[in-house]
This record gives sequence, structure tokens and C-alpha cells, in this order.
Amino acid sequence: MNPAVIIPTFHTAPTKRGASKPSNLYDHPTPLNEQGTLGRCLNSLQQVRGLGQVIILVAAEGGVEDEAAKKVQNIANQFPQMHTLVIGRAEAEIVQQRLDQLGFGGQQEAIGLTGYSAIRNLGLVVAQVLGFDSVVFIDDDETIEDEAFLEKAMYGLGKLTKKGIPILAKSGFYFNDEGTYYSKSQNRWYNHFWQQGRAFNNWISKAMSGPRLSRSNHVCGGCLALHRETYRRLSFDPWILRGEDLDYLLNLRMYGSDIWFDNQWSLTHRPPRDRHEGHRFYRDIFRWVYEYYKIEFSRAQIDLLQIKPSSLMPYPGPFLEPGITKRIKRTAFLRSLARPDKKRYREGAKAAAGEATEYAQEHCMKYFEFQYVWPEAMNRLESDQLLSEALVRSAMLRAQDVAAASVPAPVAAAPATVASSAPAGGATPMCHPERSAAGAEPKDIPAPPVPLPHADIDPGMTTQIRLDMED
Repeated sequence: MNPAVIIPTFHTAPTKRGASKPSNLYDHPTPLNEQGTLGRCLNSLQQVRGLGQVIILVAAEGGVEDEAAKKVQNIANQFPQMHTLVIGRAEAEIVQQRLDQLGFGGQQEAIGLTGYSAIRNLGLVVAQVLGFDSVVFIDDDETIEDEAFLEKAMYGLGKLTKKGIPILAKSGFYFNDEGTYYSKSQNRWYNHFWQQGRAFNNWISKAMSGPRLSRSNHVCGGCLALHRETYRRLSFDPWILRGEDLDYLLNLRMYGSDIWFDNQWSLTHRPPRDRHEGHRFYRDIFRWVYEYYKIEFSRAQIDLLQIKPSSLMPYPGPFLEPGITKRIKRTAFLRSLARPDKKRYREGAKAAAGEATEYAQEHCMKYFEFQYVWPEAMNRLESDQLLSEALVRSAMLRAQDVAAASVPAPVAAAPATVASSAPAGGATPMCHPERSAAGAEPKDIPAPPVPLPHADIDPGMTTQIRLDMED
């Protein structure tokens, strides 16, 4: 297997220390004037065996997209031995330009750098264009201690189960800052109607005590491996505000596939302290209400398999059942009495039956419409020489610019982190948006003949994999 490691990283405008405002898009974006966690993550990746291409997706809000890309590039340049490819606004625009040329225009909402799912979809597009056969998603606030991390990620991927079903998607798990994989959600009186932590802990206890590979009810989006045969067929849902990883599991089941849990594949999650828990729950309200309506809508589609909450017990089944809005309202009210961020909890209680429901009803069918576009677009983009060359050239120009700005002497050559292939014969070279914006004629800048890194990781013997798998 030749996987690309994909790391989404989230940034926002500079803020005064301790005065960060909650984001309407992301859990904890890094202000430009703070160090963040990406460097720590990349440093931990250095000792992983079989590491090939690392694709870093730079999402930013507050009008600092270009500054964020330069900041991330500067961090990536500190690891010259690592094959990194930074994808910022310039590269996202190149992707959209190519989609327009191929007849798939207007996909900025679904494939881009705004929103968790759109960002993941962009990462899948880049991996498809560059010709990788699998991807491994990790988050920028995680660290990896196991040098066999990628070997474990690829274990079983693409192999057949005892029943002849291919394993095309896998999830691992993370240890938190207390060294445990159990949820830290508290079993307090104000969580009486929302026992999410207890439900998850019941599920993972069973999964960890069973065989190495088991059919999963949970997805850790920061420890997720996908085979090309899965992601070329199925996208992430751009209309779910958060929880896109678990939603991907539900999508896979609707379309006749599944995700497997590997209880020997893990990393460590070290996020910043959550200062806006009420705001995050507010966005979770939109997530769960949307999920409920989406599943209800899918039941009317004759080409989809039905998802029943009873098949997803003990987690997340209870959060997909009728009556979810009542439980949300009660939980939000109780937490507003005892938890910080009380105002946001009170707003959440109102939103459950109002804004969240309206949003879900308006958008729950859009994913299925997009699914008619995604497989065809991915098929057309597979190993697209023109787009591959343009993406790599754009990223290399930024890498050179950032490197030149950080040292007194000019940079003689581009970092050996990415490569390109020549454009298809007769095709018009795609240009770097930042270079062409000022009105200059686009120039075909040749890229150095450095091949993209190619990992060769053995997914394991089928006989052993079947011994490690539940019936």
C-alpha cells in the first residue's frame, strides 16, 4: 500500500492571549500569533516507518488564508527530510479551476477549505490526483508514539473478510491526556438525558476486549484509514457541521459498505483546553438533528440501505432515535444551570426546535444529490497529470518563497518534498492564482524532476487477518 497522510490544520486571525472567540466552523482554530500544535504533530511523525507523502490542508477564517498558508509552510519547512505538500487557498482554487474545465463547476461548498467535510473531500481529491491508493487522516493536535503507526493503519486494508467482503475503511482510537481511551464526559445530573460518554465507553470496552478487527460503530476522524476504492466512491457530507467522521460511517452503511475498528492502532490526542463548551454543544445540536433527518430522508430512497438505530447500540444509536430534540432541549437547559457558557446553552435549548430543525430539513437531501457527482468527478481526476503538475508547482513556489524570506541568502532549489509530472500533451498549463492575480501572463514554470515519494507497506497476510477478525 502507498498511503498519503492527510493533516487538516485550522487557523484564525491573531487574538489577544486568553481572549479567543468561539469559531462558527471549527472547535479550536489556532490564532496566527500562537504556535499551535502542528509542529509537534509533524515532529512525532518523523519516526514513523514507511512515511511517504504528507498532505497538509490549511483552513483559515477571518480573512487570513494566505498568511495561514505561509505560516504552515514555514512549519513544514522545518522538516526538510519529510515529504510535505501544503494545500492552501491557491491550490484549492486550482482544483476548482480544473473541476470547471471537466464540467464539475460550482463545487466550492463541497470540495474546498471551509468546513470539516469539504476540507476532507479536498484532501481526498488531492490524493486521487497524485495517484495514491489509500489515505490516513490524522489531526494536527495529535502525536504518534508508535513507529509502526502506518503499518498498523494499513493492516487488512484491501483484504477480504471470511465472507468475502473487502476491508476498505478502518478506524483506530486515541488515548487522551489522562492516558485512557475512555470518554471523560461526566455522569452528572445535568447529563441525565445525554449519556453520550457512558454510551461510548460501553461500546469501546467491548471493542477493545474483542478481536483486533471488528465492525465499528464509531469513527475517530483523527485516526482513519481509507482505501481508494472507498473514497473514490463516497465523499464526506459537506452539510453536516461537525461529526463528519461518524457521519461517514453512516454513509458507508447506506451505500452498502462499512468501517472496521482496529484495537491495536492508536495515537495520542492533545487538544487545547476547551474554553467554549456551550458553543460546541450548540453546534452538536445541529449535528445530531441533521443526522436524524438525514437518516429519515434516506429511508425513502430505494437505492440506499436503511440505517436503524438498533444496529448502532450502545453508541451512537440512542442519539439517532425519535425524540432527540426533546432530549437536547432538556440537556441544554440543565447544563445552563450548572456549566460555564450558560448563555450558549440557553440558546441551544431554543435552537433544537428552531434553527437546527430548519437547517436539517433544508439540507438533509443535498448529500445524496452530491453523491451523483462525486464518483464521476473522482474518476475523471484520477492521476490527472495537468492538475497534479499545477498543484505541485504552486505548492513548491510557496515553499521557495517562504524559505527565501526566512534566510538572508536566496534559495537555490526547491525543497525535495513534492514533485510534478509534465502536463498532458496539448493541454493549457494551469497557472498559480497568486502569480496571475496582478494581471501578469501565466508562465509555465518547470518543476524539478523529483518523484513523489512512494511507500510500500504490506497490509498483512489474509489468513492472519481473518484470525484477527470477528465472525
